[in-house]
Amino acid sequence: MHHLFDGGDPGVIVQALATVPELAEVAVPFIGVALGPGSVPPDLKEIAILRTSAVLDCRYCVRAHTVVASDMGLGAALVRALRDTPPGARPAGVDDDTAALVAWIDAVAGGRGPVSDDLHRAVSARLADHQIVELVVTVGATMLLNRLCTSLDLPSSPATLARLAADGFPP
Repeated sequence: MHHLFDGGDPGVIVQALATVPELAEVAVPFIGVALGPGSVPPDLKEIAILRTSAVLDCRYCVRAHTVVASDMGLGAALVRALRDTPPGARPAGVDDDTAALVAWIDAVAGGRGPVSDDLHRAVSARLADHQIVELVVTVGATMLLNRLCTSLDLPSSPATLARLAADGFPP
């Protein structure tokens, strides 16, 4: 388990998971693969992570991924739309492809049952089947982390809070 701490402070999520070593040994690598580089473009994956976190109202994850999305160059208007648009509503100022992706994420993260055929067709026009599967896993892993962070009320780092303030985002 000590290898999870080899690079220094691994952050509060890994620290929480490390309290159950047999879980951390499989969860941390899975989460790394689910949220890390893959066949889905990084900007779309980050949209999925931030939007899922907003839909599930995970304060810790919304804060952290606002910074990540900003650093990736998603733009303040899009980041605000992903954070602030109520689930099921079309975010203002986004193109049709992004609106369809957000609606699909809302359905996966906040819905019950299968995604509608219309939403599936809209996302299938942009992504291949294997990318859709990868994005479902990304949303699912994000949901797991959202529940972990929210249930344990994990604290955001002072650096994250300072960055949000500096960038004009509410905490």
